[in-house]
Amino acid sequence: MKQRLLWKLLAVNLPVIGIVIAVLWMAIDILAADYFSTLMERYKISPAETHQMFLDAIHRYFIQATVVALAIAGLLSVFLTRKVLRPLSDIGEVTRRLAAGDYSARTTSSSADEVGELALAFNQMADSLEHLEGLRRTMVADFAHELRTPLTNIRGYLEALADGVVTPSNETYDILQDEIMRLVRLIEDLNQLTSADAARAYLRREEIDLRDFVERTLALNRHEFDARDITVNVTFETDADRMEGDADKVLQILRNLIQNAWQYTPEGGTFGISASRTPEALRVDFVNTGAGITAGDAKLVFERFHRIEKSRSRETGGAGIGLSIVKQLVEAHGGTVGVSTEGDDVRFWITFPA
Repeated sequence: MKQRLLWKLLAVNLPVIGIVIAVLWMAIDILAADYFSTLMERYKISPAETHQMFLDAIHRYFIQATVVALAIAGLLSVFLTRKVLRPLSDIGEVTRRLAAGDYSARTTSSSADEVGELALAFNQMADSLEHLEGLRRTMVADFAHELRTPLTNIRGYLEALADGVVTPSNETYDILQDEIMRLVRLIEDLNQLTSADAARAYLRREEIDLRDFVERTLALNRHEFDARDITVNVTFETDADRMEGDADKVLQILRNLIQNAWQYTPEGGTFGISASRTPEALRVDFVNTGAGITAGDAKLVFERFHRIEKSRSRETGGAGIGLSIVKQLVEAHGGTVGVSTEGDDVRFWITFPA
């Protein structure tokens, strides 16, 4: 492919060279010959034979000069064209390494032209692929661990029941059901992530009472907040309780953010939800007391399968999918998401178009 492109670029110059040679040839035949005839007449010399000898000599030297010029131009063109194409060859080699699974491969082109811009964009793409590959590996490891634990427990209890080591009882069945529900929740998380991807293509918009949705979701999580003695405050501006959106998707956004709040708010802490409206957008803030979020985690907190506390189990920390779902669903509505730390408070915020 490299050689074909090289010869194509060289072939582009051939018509230009041919036109230049033709123009020079005509100039010699017409202009130089006329000038020669004028000189002959001025000095009263018969131009009949001398004129033709002059043209033959000029043509001969012109052909020789053309051959030498074409050889030099060809060598220079090959050298310079190869130099121009070298970054493209480098990108091709890096592409093959990426395709083979080497996500650390990068091109080294640093020129300021279009090829340099292509190399920069290519390296940015490679960075994204490497990051996604890292997330995928982390996800596979996390889910393998989280699947293994309940499955091992279920297998152990079933073998114990079959061998008569454990006597069947309601307590045993409750333990087995809890482990099965852990597996069900994991699968539901994956299904929600798939639904969030699909939401970008289709939303069923309708008018929503956002305050009612918030209070309804808080009621579903009231037991968790009470168990941790977390104080909950809700503040809505007068004109910030109505919006246009997909009801199911908005409920999913609220469920994930509120669940994230009670999981990470310490006992005896506070959690507040406030909503305000500007001419451009409706903004909802979710603020809870906690240990804060580092700048590094703030950049990744909405990434798939990213967990701030890597040591947390799925029962306490989740699989790192909830906030990614929030981001995708909010952006599907044309909104934005963000997070910041303010002292001991962590603020998640979302906006929807006004």
